[in-house]
Amino acid sequence: MSERFRRSFPGRLPVIAMAHVPALPGSPLYDSQAGIQGAIDDVRRDLEILVDEGVDGVLFCNENDRPYLLEAPPVHVAALGRIVGELAPEECPFGVDYLWDARAALGIAVATGAAFMREVLPGVYESDMGLWEPDAGALLRERRAYGADDLCILMNVTPEFASALGGRSAGERARSAVVSSLADAILVSGAMAGAEPALEAVREVADAVAGSAPVLLNTGAKAGNINSFAPFIGGVIVGSDLKRNGDTWGPVERERVRRFLDAARSA
Repeated sequence: MSERFRRSFPGRLPVIAMAHVPALPGSPLYDSQAGIQGAIDDVRRDLEILVDEGVDGVLFCNENDRPYLLEAPPVHVAALGRIVGELAPEECPFGVDYLWDARAALGIAVATGAAFMREVLPGVYESDMGLWEPDAGALLRERRAYGADDLCILMNVTPEFASALGGRSAGERARSAVVSSLADAILVSGAMAGAEPALEAVREVADAVAGSAPVLLNTGAKAGNINSFAPFIGGVIVGSDLKRNGDTWGPVERERVRRFLDAARSA
């Protein structure tokens, strides 16, 4: 399981940078004047900085499709597939995330040759989007049916904008995700994009997983806090701290990328 992750990210603390995609057609924040080409141009600019500064991987995600959907419309799958297919970097591994439809992310990842995907799996959640029941069993069977056994699936067990139903702790759910849902890596998030989780929550998950799968800090990573989280994680996904003024939906700034990479590599 975790071998899929290590094949793409053999280093001690790989940094996966977010390539945030502007809102897609039909979403309330979609820029119809700029269109898909405008979105491609925006993401290309960010990618050029991220790749040039040497991040270990990039993750394409429709971060600005607020309010989020639990089922992707066909136009979103097509648009995100076009964007990823046109911009996929050759210099580092790339992944796909669709907020919040795991099957859509899988389809785009397979079609574009992505090395990994990120989604909320497994469990049942109450969320801003309503009751949420991701299906890890169906997803992994689709991965097998598509001949995409090398595709690494990063499973988020503490999703943003949601909370798990039931009484199990985050550590118990993480351990169960590795054992019963064959997670390639476990992600730990804060309450929303850009918000860091409690250090104790990350420690709890790391202790529960006990090295059976990498644990990644999924939100809230900053140059100023990565040293505190480093002993408990096997990687980090970072977006907001690389952006102007730390704004999740702002443009990437080169100096902020350098600052974060310096902090992560010395952690």
